[in-house]
Amino acid sequence: MKTLKKKHYVLIVAAVLLLSAAGYVYHFYRQLTAPLLSGTSTHYLYIDADDSADSVYAKLAGVSTERGLTGLKRLAGHYNYAAQVRSGRYAIEPGQKAVDVFRMLRGAQQSPVLLTVPEVRTMERMAARLGAKLMIDSAAIASALTSQDYCQQLGYDTTTIACLFVPNSYEVYWNTSLDALMNRLLREHDAFWNEERRQQAEAVGLTPNEVVTLASIIDEETAVNAEKPDIAGMYLNRLERGMLLQADPTVKYALKDFSLRRILNRHLEVESPYNTYRHAGLPPGPIRVPSVQAVEAVLNPTHHDYLYMCAKEDFSGTHNFARTLAEHNQNARRYQQALNERGIR
Repeated sequence: MKTLKKKHYVLIVAAVLLLSAAGYVYHFYRQLTAPLLSGTSTHYLYIDADDSADSVYAKLAGVSTERGLTGLKRLAGHYNYAAQVRSGRYAIEPGQKAVDVFRMLRGAQQSPVLLTVPEVRTMERMAARLGAKLMIDSAAIASALTSQDYCQQLGYDTTTIACLFVPNSYEVYWNTSLDALMNRLLREHDAFWNEERRQQAEAVGLTPNEVVTLASIIDEETAVNAEKPDIAGMYLNRLERGMLLQADPTVKYALKDFSLRRILNRHLEVESPYNTYRHAGLPPGPIRVPSVQAVEAVLNPTHHDYLYMCAKEDFSGTHNFARTLAEHNQNARRYQQALNERGIR
């Protein structure tokens, strides 16, 4: 009788333990398979290079379900995630299970960012725009792009580095390194400057860097894409004849004053290789990162015999073109009069 009672007791204890284990496993399973996010929108988790497991949990705390975050933490503890935190940008979808999110984080399965290379006037602005989209500090980018040694490693110098950038949108990883980013942009530059475009540049008598330099002036002259081939043709005519370009935007660049609305004689006296009123040919490098439209305008210029242009007096952003200096002076007087009437000094 005692033996039978003992067996019953053992069976009861075993059943309780089994049920407890099953309950534990079931509870754990529910945590692992629980949705991590509490909301209905995709959440992008940014993990920096100095983040720890605890700081990752803190970033998730405000957007996660309690059960899902608990499951994530339990998996992290089991697999020692604290020793293998991987930086990056991770897209967590609504309804995505905690176990799947953990696998994504542990395997560094990042979601790329769409990086747009902007059309900007300075490398400092370029650095700020790129740094705002990437883990790289903008100060580090600016330091590199204004460093002669670093630019030379890329095949440029600080006056021509703007030629490297082709304004477009590219998919890159948020935690990409500076060197990896610049190598990617170099590959995009080389892909853009294919054999066809290089032959077009040669046909107009310019190198790719010179094309970009002239395009940068054209972009500063007008925002009207339809007129850019006409302006390109005019400047190419002046270059062919050995005339000074006399491009007002280069004077603004030389003065580092992009707010100037009216170029006066005193401005033309600035001593700078960028002052095309005093120095023949193109300036040493671009005065901004130009648009693709402006580059294409230089490669495909309008063929005409215009040598001069002046902004139209209606302030439409377009220009009056002229073949002779006398005709140009008439256009210039009308524009100067319009400036005076508007009180633009």
